[in-house]
Amino acid sequence: MTLDSQHKARRGANSDGPLLRAVTSIPALGYLLVFMAIPLLLIISYAFLTAGRFGGVKPPLTFENITRLIQPIYRDVLFTSVLTAGAATLLAFALGFPAALVISRLTPRWQTIALIAVVLPFWTNFLIRTYAWIVLLNREGLINHGLALIGLGPIEVLYTRSAVILGLFYAYLPLMVLPIYASLQRLDPSLLEAARNLGAGGWRRFRTVLLPLTMPGILAGALFVFIPSLGNFVIPELLGGGKSQMIGNLIRDQFLKSRDWPFGSALSLMVLALLMVVLWAQARAARRTREWAG
Repeated sequence: MTLDSQHKARRGANSDGPLLRAVTSIPALGYLLVFMAIPLLLIISYAFLTAGRFGGVKPPLTFENITRLIQPIYRDVLFTSVLTAGAATLLAFALGFPAALVISRLTPRWQTIALIAVVLPFWTNFLIRTYAWIVLLNREGLINHGLALIGLGPIEVLYTRSAVILGLFYAYLPLMVLPIYASLQRLDPSLLEAARNLGAGGWRRFRTVLLPLTMPGILAGALFVFIPSLGNFVIPELLGGGKSQMIGNLIRDQFLKSRDWPFGSALSLMVLALLMVVLWAQARAARRTREWAG
């Protein structure tokens, strides 16, 4: 091939590049438009309309739904939801980090088996797994039977805030383990070895080397656990018995029971704003971690 023909072929490939990128981006843009942009615009618009008599929305425009959000009863529900989701996230980290660390140190064959065991609960129905915790935690359940054998119990866990936290922790634990495991796999073992040779003990190696270098995985896992926990309404309904209402339950009730779609939309916007703050904080912390590691 001559130099001139090579130049023409290269120029043709370059001219096709923008067109090819535009064509291949159409499915992604369509997905974002249909499943994200349009629903978000509907929620925003509904939040400033008036509730219909039997559901739906109608004019006129109003800010009443937004001002209702500052009422103490709704602030308390949001605060309780954040605390519950935060407690489930901390519990998932407390057990997920050691589990990921153990898995990362197994042989490749056993790593595969362990990872399958971690994600195995996702292969079963979510409601069935939640009902299983009712069987375990109720007064005549397996846990209280086991405590009775050693002369303890019974304990009242079901239909309490603790049961909700435990259910959220169990439901989303794999979402904490997997990102931390991925970070541990990318960790250079020579860094820990160098810290050991310099006289650093186990706790100091964890605090100064292992924890900072795996922080991106920890932050991602915390996000994956906290966000679905905050909006979950099935687990609070089943394991909390209606006594532990979270923001997800409140939003569901506004749409399905009270038929107050505008206020349900306003509550959704409040949760969305909170999640945007959480995402911003996570991105900022991840950037600082990368700067420190670099």
